[in-house]
Amino acid sequence: MVEVAENFRESLYAFPVREPDARIRDNPNGRSVDIKRLWSRSQEILSLDSLGHKGADIARMLGIHPVTVSNTLNSTLGKEVQTGLRNDRHEEYEQLRDEVMDLTRISLDVYREALNEPNETGRVSISTKLKVADTVTLELSGLRAPTRIDSRSVHYTATVEEIESFKRRGIDAARANGKIVDIEAESTECEA
Repeated sequence: MVEVAENFRESLYAFPVREPDARIRDNPNGRSVDIKRLWSRSQEILSLDSLGHKGADIARMLGIHPVTVSNTLNSTLGKEVQTGLRNDRHEEYEQLRDEVMDLTRISLDVYREALNEPNETGRVSISTKLKVADTVTLELSGLRAPTRIDSRSVHYTATVEEIESFKRRGIDAARANGKIVDIEAESTECEA
């Protein structure tokens, strides 16, 4: 005879059947349990988990206790859903990787053609070769050539008094930090 776990009983045909949940059957409040709402909440928790949110964050977002989130994620259903989502994501990444590899092969063929295709003189110009080589090298290495350079500058015209004020403040700050030491110049006149 097959051994049956505690919360299972054997059915008429010897299949294990889960015992009815006493929390539902013996509800002290006399209220019925809204299965649709519980199912919906479980799906919300599992969806947020699949998006990478932490259990405490999920509980805060949904306004529920963190233990509820933990129970849902660690339940049999939760683990099955998580495994299914991981497998789906893995398959999707595999398909994307294959597409990228196909496009990379096609791109390399185009680059080879550009490098080997002669112009009207019967030769490939060095500038064409350099452009293609730079593009291929930068793209394959992940160092894409800049497509836009943004340079900004500020122009200001200062008066002589403002420049002198800047100098004085700089010198005073340097003295206060011990960067400038005042030394009085000695007389360098030679006595004959």
